[in-house]
Amino acid sequence: MLHRPSSLLPLKEENLAAIMPAAPPPTLPEELVEEILFRIPPNEPAGLLRASLVCKSWSQAVSHRGFRRCLHDFHGAPPVLGFLHDWDDEDIPDFISATVSPFSLAVPDRWLWQAVDCRHGRALFLSDDPDAEELLVWEPITGSQQRVPVPVMSDIGRTTAAVFCTADGCDHCNCHGGPFCVVFVFSVDSEDPDDGEYDTAACVYSSETGAWGELTLMHGEFYMHFTYYSSVLVGDSLLYFVTDGGLILEYDMAMHGLTWFKAPYSCYSKGIPSYILMPAEDGGLGLVEELDPHLQLWSREMTDARWIPSRIINLGSLSLNGAQMGAVCPVHVLGFAEGVSVIVVTTAAGLFTVQIQSEEITRVCDDHGYGDLIPVVGFYTPMPRVAEAEA
Repeated sequence: MLHRPSSLLPLKEENLAAIMPAAPPPTLPEELVEEILFRIPPNEPAGLLRASLVCKSWSQAVSHRGFRRCLHDFHGAPPVLGFLHDWDDEDIPDFISATVSPFSLAVPDRWLWQAVDCRHGRALFLSDDPDAEELLVWEPITGSQQRVPVPVMSDIGRTTAAVFCTADGCDHCNCHGGPFCVVFVFSVDSEDPDDGEYDTAACVYSSETGAWGELTLMHGEFYMHFTYYSSVLVGDSLLYFVTDGGLILEYDMAMHGLTWFKAPYSCYSKGIPSYILMPAEDGGLGLVEELDPHLQLWSREMTDARWIPSRIINLGSLSLNGAQMGAVCPVHVLGFAEGVSVIVVTTAAGLFTVQIQSEEITRVCDDHGYGDLIPVVGFYTPMPRVAEAEA
C-alpha cells in the first residue's frame, strides 16, 4: 500500500498560518520616526547613515533640508566632525575624524589643495599648484565644490584667506548652497623699491556677483607673512588673521580698512606664534595661548585696545600611558572651532579637543606632528543624489 508523502497531506489551518509569511509591521507615524532619528547622537554620524538605509521614507527624512535645523533645535550646538590638515604623513587620511564612531568625508586631495579656513558650513582651500592659483570652496555636508580664481596672478608669497556666509538673516545653523564671500589677503613689496616698505592688500569675492571687489591697501614697514592659518570672524564685519612676528591683521569689511596690532608679548616671545585667535567670551576678539601645561585665555578691550588675561584652563590632568604629563610636556594649540568654542591641542599624549565653557577634554587620536588643523563643524546628514539635486 502506497503512503502519501506527508508534504502533500492536507494542512490544518493552524499549520498553514505558521508557514505563511508574517504580515508587515505597521508603519510608524512620520512624527515618531523623526523623534527616533533626532535621538541618534550627532557625534555618531554613521548612525544616521545606517538609519537612512533602513527604508526609503527614513532616507527621505534624514536628507530633508529641514532635518539639520531640527537636529540643531533638539541638540543645540553641532559637533566637531573632524579636521582638515597639512600633515606630511601619507598614512594619515585627508580627514581626521573626531566622532565617536569611524567617519570620513571625501575631502579635496590635500596634496593638491591647502586647507586655510572653515566656517558656516564651507571649507576654503588654496591651490598648491603655482601655475594655477585658485581657491576652492567646498561644502563638507553636500560635497558641493566651487572654484574661485585668485584676484591677482603674481609672486605674492604666502597668502591667507577666509570664507563666510552672507545670506540675510541666516543664523548659520544650516547654511549650505546659499551666498558666501571669500576674503583674500596678501603682502607685496612696495612700488618704490628704495623705501623698504610693503603693501598689504585684501579683496572680497562675492558668490552672488561672481567677481572680486576693489583692493583695500595698507602701506607700512611690516611684511605680513602668513605661515600659520588662523582667522576669526567677530560680529558681521571684522576679520582677524594671525601673521608672523606676533602681529594680528584686522580687516574691517564694512569700512574697507586694514590695520594691525600686536598680540600679548608672551604669545610671540619664543620666535614663533604660540597662540590662535578666537572670539572672546564677551563677544570681542580673544586668543588662546600655549602655557605648558595650561591654556591662557585673553580678551582685547574694545575701549583702550589692551589685552586682558581672562582665565586659565589646566591641562595637567591629561595622561600619557597612564601617567600625568606634568609641567614638562609641551602643549601646542593647533586650531579653534568657531560656533562651538572648542580648542584643538596636541601633546605627547595625543590630539585633544577642549570645550571652553565646560572645560571638557576629549582625546581624538595620537599626536602626528605640528601644523595647521582646520576644524569641520556641523550636523552631518546623508545626502542622496535626489536630495542633492533638490538642495
